[in-house]
This record gives sequence, structure tokens and C-alpha cells, in this order.
Amino acid sequence: MITARAAATFEPVGRSVATARGFVRDTLQGWGLAELIEDAVVLTSELVTNAVIHAGTAAEVRCLRDDTGVRFEIIDRHPERELPIGDVSRGRDLNSEGGRGLMLCAALASRWGVDYTAADKCVWFRLEQQTFPAGTRSAGPPLPSEALPLAETRVKVAVIQVDRADTVTSWNADAQALFGYPPEQVIGKPLADLAAWPQTPGTGTGIAEALSLSRWEGSYGLRDSEGRTVPVYACHLRVRDARGEPSTVCLIVHDRERAILQTPTRGSARTTAGPEGNERPQSDPLDALIGSPPPDDLDGLLQRTVERARDLLDGDAAFLLLATDDETELEVRASTGLPSARQRFARVPVEAGSGRYGSARMPSVHEDLSASPGAVPLLSGTGMHAVVTVPLKVEGRLTGSLGVASETPGRFSNEEALRLQFAADRIALAVESARLTELERLRRNSLSFLVEASELLAGTLDRDQTLALMAQMIVPTLATWCGVYTIPEAGAEPVLSYVLHEDEDRIDGIKDLLARVDPPDPDIRLGVRAWTAPADAAHNTALRTSLRSLAMGRLPAPRTPGPSLATASAVGGETVLLPLIARNRVIGLLALGQPADERFRQDILELAEDLSRRAALALDNARLYSERTATSQSLQRSLLPPELPEIDGVDVEVIYRAAGEGNEVGGDFYDVFPIREGAYGFAIGDVCGTGPLAAAVTGLARHALRLLAREGLGGPAVLERLNAAILDEGSRSRFLTLLYGELWPQPGGGALLKMVCAGHPLPLRLTPDGRVEAAADPQPLLGVMEDLELYEQHTTLNPGDVLLCVTDGVTERREGTRMLGDDGLAEVLSNCTGLTAGAVAARVLRAVERFASDAPSDDMAILTLRIPE
Repeated sequence: MITARAAATFEPVGRSVATARGFVRDTLQGWGLAELIEDAVVLTSELVTNAVIHAGTAAEVRCLRDDTGVRFEIIDRHPERELPIGDVSRGRDLNSEGGRGLMLCAALASRWGVDYTAADKCVWFRLEQQTFPAGTRSAGPPLPSEALPLAETRVKVAVIQVDRADTVTSWNADAQALFGYPPEQVIGKPLADLAAWPQTPGTGTGIAEALSLSRWEGSYGLRDSEGRTVPVYACHLRVRDARGEPSTVCLIVHDRERAILQTPTRGSARTTAGPEGNERPQSDPLDALIGSPPPDDLDGLLQRTVERARDLLDGDAAFLLLATDDETELEVRASTGLPSARQRFARVPVEAGSGRYGSARMPSVHEDLSASPGAVPLLSGTGMHAVVTVPLKVEGRLTGSLGVASETPGRFSNEEALRLQFAADRIALAVESARLTELERLRRNSLSFLVEASELLAGTLDRDQTLALMAQMIVPTLATWCGVYTIPEAGAEPVLSYVLHEDEDRIDGIKDLLARVDPPDPDIRLGVRAWTAPADAAHNTALRTSLRSLAMGRLPAPRTPGPSLATASAVGGETVLLPLIARNRVIGLLALGQPADERFRQDILELAEDLSRRAALALDNARLYSERTATSQSLQRSLLPPELPEIDGVDVEVIYRAAGEGNEVGGDFYDVFPIREGAYGFAIGDVCGTGPLAAAVTGLARHALRLLAREGLGGPAVLERLNAAILDEGSRSRFLTLLYGELWPQPGGGALLKMVCAGHPLPLRLTPDGRVEAAADPQPLLGVMEDLELYEQHTTLNPGDVLLCVTDGVTERREGTRMLGDDGLAEVLSNCTGLTAGAVAARVLRAVERFASDAPSDDMAILTLRIPE
């Protein structure tokens, strides 16, 4: 039976939410039901917000009282809007906006439901009026035995009393039973000697601070007589005796029996109902929704703080900012009732102006912001008029600022400022502790990120790959898009070298946009800075596109934005420039950007700055390596002989492989060149060692051979003079093996060979019948002895014959203890009858590569001469 009724209708404007809260509060206060006000206001605020803000319709609020409680009905005119009832019953993301009002109903109300009619929708909830015997301060409903908390058969409650100096003065029998110390062993000693306090230094309340508070409740550890830490739950109460001397009484139980002392959480013993009204027990309602989040959930704690602050003062919006480490700026971290996407991570100075109200270190009340434009930049253009802000302080240090705003001028007074300051003082320590926990987690993650980035950057010396790695590490971890500018040489303008966006479809549009924007100034003195040119250019382009479309009469505009609008949205947020500095020189610039209305967090910028330093050094190393490699390869290519000459009646083929990355010429060399009409010289040699040092002797040998042979000297004389030239190099000399010969093609087919084999693997001759034989005898190598006695050997190549000349990189190819050797090479050659010179060389190379699984470690040269049949 309804004994009292109240109803009011609220227009679909933001101010209606606060007005509805006031209506419900006044109604319950008039009925004498103050104990229901807090829950009723929270639920009404959420449900009216859904109606007037999200659904966009007027909302009617009805309060219907009966003998046992109050039924609240919130009615809107948007019945076709589907409610996420199924999500509530299954569980839902606690930070999600959708369905949160129904989750609150499920947590706080004894019963709730949704009724539909053809014209409206009614969400209702019921709060029961509890009646208890006289003298009752708080009580919970009866519970079944299985729902009661566990405890020992005999509950032990330690009662410990400490004096003004935190010294133990009383220790009861239960304390001895729990911790093993007799009274005489602990009385007179500081309680801190036994406590194991769970805190990070400088961020939490210590045991001394907890004992000095008027009342404290929570968990810590006490070491027992065997040195083990016993987890306990304690309730401290500060009292004074008849003489006025203060002391603290500590009631302590084992942590698993904390229910004995723990103050019940609000609503912890309620029953809740689903949409059909079926009651069920709810063990942890409000804490799971808008109560205390886990210690490391900073964003959740801040969001719940601003929501409670808004409701506390009946405001239309609230915001919370955290101070930077140097306390010079405040960064927006949470807000409600404001365009949070636009404001999140925005930064404002701590000292915004002169006087008390210009500093975030003092509470301030602005009755009407329109009378002082710019006083609170965060609220510019939001429609808010009145605002009250208070500082968050820990141990006298500014850690943040909490503010509540209203659309009504003059809404707040000093009384509201005091209430908000009291709330801020209560939450400041928890916020700072959660912030430090998040900061420590971010630092660990940042170190892991930088270690991984350094390993990736150190794994390549290729410039293009380094640019790609830089961009891929930044997007999307640190930014939505990035552009890398490089400076080819000192004094040159930056050149756009790489662009990446998390959506590949946006990359070309951003490239085109940045190509139209003047490159940023590479002045090293400018440091890290904001860069507005891309966002300005994108907005101007999008505006021109929209105006052109309107002028051409293409209306209405398509729902899917065109390329210009999409690019403007992609780069419309904050963009920062980080110089890439290596070896005290700016070698490039890194542009990091966010989409429209988004900003960078300060810790993200600091991490990006660390990464830019590592990336700059990696990019400069890649540049230096590329330049060195290009110089080395250019010099090495100059040591290779020009194209092989065309020799009538002789098929010539050469295959050359230099060992070592980036080397095109090593210690092995070859040459085929004309000496005079009808005569050609050929050579294949192996200088001791590999790489550039060996290549230097290679150049000396090849050019000396050509010069001496064209002077008309015979083979032995050519090699003797080359030997003297090598010895003249002194400490730079290298011994070498060399096969040198003269080729005289014969008019009737075939060719005459005159050869000197100075310490080199012997040339092999293959006849058409598959027979393989050595075509010369071994003689002393060059670069060791001054006096050499060399002689020239003659042989004839007949049609179909093949002469194979190789370096020891071929014959000494190894796989474990096996080696290809001269016999293995001869066997390979014996299977090459009928092949061209090129095919013979290719088959030999293939046999060498297949002989072992690893890559060849020595230079190789293969020279084949064949007389066609």
C-alpha cells in the first residue's frame, strides 16, 4: 500500500541530472529516510543521465513509499532503445558506460526491473527501509550458516596498548597465544620492532603514523617468536586517560579472521534481484562497481573519484589532474560531464596567474567563469559557469587538483570548497600510492620496451630497415602515426623518408599531406616541441574539400568521410617533434602524432625521447656502415678485371666468389687479357688472407702481370719480377700462389699453352673420353724467397679438351673431417665431358656448395678454357 508519493519531470538538458538528485534527496529527507539517500541519489543520477543525456528525452522521476520501503521509477519516452539486461546478468566490463546504471541497480537495490509500454519505458528499483531494535547503530540481515565467515573454534583477539612513544604497555593472553611472546618479553619495547609494514617508502602510512591516528583499520604483519611474519588484521583506536595522556589500543586478529573486526562495507549484506525481481545475495556490491579499485588501477580510481565528487556537490561535471614530477604542470587524467576525449592528457600550468585563484596549490571558487574568461582553460567552451577546485597534497607536496563545475552561475560557495577539500584530503594518499604503483609498472615496461628496441636496432646496419624498425616500434605502442625525416648532410633540409600509420589505408594520405608541409626546422636548440603544421594543413584541406562539395551541390554529405576528412582526423590531434641527435649532430627528426582531439601522456613522451636517442645512434651507424660499404665496394670493383675478351676458337668462363659480407674482391683473383696479336695471357691466384688487405696485393699482382707480359717477357721472368715487387712491400706483403699462362690459339683448331704454376693448385685437363690429368708441375710460391728458379711448361689443348683452374677455396672445402681435395675435384670434372666452359664452371661451383651445409668461408675463383669440337 502506497503511503506517500512524489514525482517530477526533468527536461533533456545536462543540468537536469543534478536537479533530479536534489529532488530525490529532498524527498527522502522529508520522509525521514536519510539512510536511503546515498544509494537512491547514486542510482537516480545514473538512470536520469541515461534518459536525458543518452536517450535525449525528458525523464519523469517518481518516488513511491510504502510500509517497508520506497520504489523509485525513472520513465523516459524512448522505449525502442534496447537495454543491455542480458549483459548485466552475465557480467560486464566495469569501466564501460553502457549498462552501468542497471549494474548499479543490481548492486544496490533490493529489487529492480524494466517495464515497457507503447509510449514509454520505466526502469524501477526498490530500496528497503530497515527497522532494528532501539540502540542499534548498524546491522545486517540473517544469513545461512554457509554464508557466515570462517573462524577458529576459539577466536583469539590480541589486545595491545601502546603509549605516546609507541612502546607496548599492555599485552594480553591472546596476544601471547597468537605471537608466542610472554608479556615481560615485549612490554617496554616499540611495537614497530615486531611490525612488518606493507608499504613503499614515502608512499604509504607507516606503523608510527597509523598509531598516531584517531582511528585506523587495515592489514599488516607481525613477527612471531620464531621469526615468521603472521598476517594480521587490526583496528587501532586512540584514547586518553584521566590525566589526558594519549595511548593507542590495538585489537588484532589473524588476517583470515578479519571479519571479526572489519567494518562492513556499505551494502555488503544486501540482497539483489534480477530484472524479474528474483532475490539473490550480493556479497560485494558497491566496491565492485564504484568503490575502491585494485591499488594499481589508477585510471579506475581517478574515474570513480570524479564521479563521486560530482555527486557530492551536485555538479554537472568534475575533473581530476595529476601534477608532473617537477610540480610545474598538471595533466588531465579523469573527467565526467566534459568532452573527455578532447581534454584527456591536456596539460595546464600549476601557476596559471597571479593571486590565490591563479595557483592550483590553493582551493578556489569561481562563481561565474564568464566574468573571468580563461581563468580555468580546461572549461573553455564547455558551457560551465561555476567551478570549485581544491589541491591534492601528500606531505605538503602538490600531487594533483580536483574540481567540480556547474552550468549554473554562483552554484558553489566556500562551504562546498571545504567539503570537496575534505574529500580530496581523504583520497590524496590513495591516489598518490596508485600513481607511484602505476609509475613503477610503466618504468618496468619502459625498460623492457627499450631493451627490446635496442636489440632490434642493433640487429641491422641497413638504413632502410632501421627506418622501418623505428616506425614499427613507435606505432601503435607510442603514437597513432609517425614520420621520420632524415638530413642527408650538414646544412641540408630534412627529407621525409618514412611514414607509418596504424591503419595502412591512411599512410598515402599522410605522405601527401606531409609532402605539402614545409619540413620542420632541425635546429638542435629547439629540442622536443609541438608541431602544428600537419594538423593545420589537414584541417584547411578538409575545409576546402567540404566547401567545394557544398558549392557543387553534393548534399547531403556522405556518411563515410572522404580521403581529406579521414586524413584530417588521422593527424588532427597533438603532434610532437623529437630531434634525432647522434654524435652531437642532428641527423633527422621524428614526428609523432595522435588522431583528432587526442594528446600524448607525459610518460609516453619521455619514453619516446629515450627511444629517439637509441634510434638516432642506430640510424647514424647504419649511415656510416652504408658509406663505408659503398666506398669499399667501389674500390674493390676497381680491382676486378674488365669484361673477358672474345678469343676465336676458345670458350672462356670465370666464376668468382669473395668471402665476407660486403666484399666483392678478396685474396683470390683471376685475369684474362690480350698480350699481343694471336697471344692471350691468363692468370689465377690466391693471396694469403681475405678481405681488403688481401685485395690490395691482388691489385698489385693483377696490374703487374699485365704490364710485364705486354713488355714481351716470358712467364718465368714475369713471375720473378712480380715476386720482387711483392717483397718490396715489406710488412704489407703477402705471399701468394699463382698459375700464369699464355694462350696461343692455332689456325687449325686447338691452342698452345705455356704455363708456370707457382705453388698453386695444379690445372686439370679433361679430354673428350673423360680422362682427367694435371696439366703442369708444382713450383715455389711467390712472396717468400728472393731468388726463384721458375720454368715454363708447354701443353696443347685439342678440340673437346677442357682446362680447369681453381683456387684452394675449391679444393679445401670441408665438412667436418672430410675435404673435397684434388681427387674430389678430378672426380667432379670427369663427369663434365661434352659440357660448355660455363656449364663446367657451374657444375664445379654446385659441387663445392653441396659438399658442406655451411656457407663457404674462403674466397673461390674458377677459370675454365674449352676448345669447341
